[in-house]
Amino acid sequence: MKVMRFLADENSTTQLGAEVAMVLHPGLVFYLVGDLGAGKTTLVRSVLRGLGYPGKVKSPTYTLVESYTVSSLNLYHFDLYRFADPEEWEASGFREYFNAHTVSFVEWPEKAAGCLPPADVIIHLAIRGPGREAELEAVSEAGRQCLNRLQNMSAT
Repeated sequence: MKVMRFLADENSTTQLGAEVAMVLHPGLVFYLVGDLGAGKTTLVRSVLRGLGYPGKVKSPTYTLVESYTVSSLNLYHFDLYRFADPEEWEASGFREYFNAHTVSFVEWPEKAAGCLPPADVIIHLAIRGPGREAELEAVSEAGRQCLNRLQNMSAT
């Protein structure tokens, strides 16, 4: 199952992030795929704002992971851009962050190919003219349920 969206501007990205926030539940893993500047961190920031997170949302490019607690939800935002080898994933100790009680967004998942837990939803972001194109692809049953709720919200 796939959901396509054209994001004409940052407000469109903010809207998509708010909608994704409304369909999250613990245990979900999102992979964020796209070139530098495609809007991966902006989308995660929008999800956090949609959850009501009032604090600063930083890119985890140098820290590799930023953690956020909103209400009772623990959300982890990973940026694996600096990984040179998938084995760095094993050495990082991040595996324990992925469990039935957390939501994880992973930028540059290909940098830890074969080591990461599988995604429920893969979000492909691409620059299209002055905007962005987002393709949300469900790759598990939990991902399909999430995207079904997202589509049902958009239809109302």
